[in-house]
Amino acid sequence: MLSASPLARRPEFTVSVVGCRSDHTRWSEPETHDSHRLVLVRSGRFRRWANGTDADLDPTMAYLGAPGEEERFAHPAGGDVCTSVSFKPSLLERTPAATTVYVDARVDLAHRRLVAAAGAGDVEYAVTEELLRLVAAAAGEPAGAQGVRTRAAADRALAAAAREAIIEEAPGAEELVGLARLLKVSPYRLSRVFSRQMGVSLTRYRNRVRVTRAMDAIAEGAPSLAELATRLGFSDQAHLTRTVREHVGHTPTALRRLMDPARAS
Repeated sequence: MLSASPLARRPEFTVSVVGCRSDHTRWSEPETHDSHRLVLVRSGRFRRWANGTDADLDPTMAYLGAPGEEERFAHPAGGDVCTSVSFKPSLLERTPAATTVYVDARVDLAHRRLVAAAGAGDVEYAVTEELLRLVAAAAGEPAGAQGVRTRAAADRALAAAAREAIIEEAPGAEELVGLARLLKVSPYRLSRVFSRQMGVSLTRYRNRVRVTRAMDAIAEGAPSLAELATRLGFSDQAHLTRTVREHVGHTPTALRRLMDPARAS
């Protein structure tokens, strides 16, 4: 029995938890998918056949699947639970090849960060950025690729353009993929270049800007934190509260008291 529960969904990607309860030892009927996929095992193990070879999958082994690739599965050890990431290749600078992937500690951490980000609710930036990191780590970008590809002046200009678009609230900048489209680069290149140039991720920078706007609104007496959260693009008031506390060490309610002498007295 197969079950799937989506954690995050955008037109460019889907992150789901997929569970399979089965004990069949023989290969299943062949199946194909219409998207690129990275599948990581959370618990259990199973076998996969594709491109004439078979592989044993467990929490230390994942696989990258390609559209139209014929697959068969067997579950001689019972069920399993996986994270399945379906994505469009336009998110990355290069399309990863279909292959079996060793999940080292770096990939494992990237997987955990993606799941945590999906639970926090910021799909437009945080989940997108963690997904890009995970797929790039699993696909195994050559260690020297960044240095070879760096174009200092162009990278500085790209980071500056991204900052301007976020600060000015340019149409499309409310999501990482839209911002990359606006700046005519891949989301992966934008995320990587921005982090290298600024020393912080796009997600953290965008949240830094939103926290400033939240503090301005609170200082001006914004009556409803729920309405403020919606206006600033947070998923809900709790998301606003978590983000503000992470950046300044105080909740919005505490900030209201700190910035209003009359309330503090």
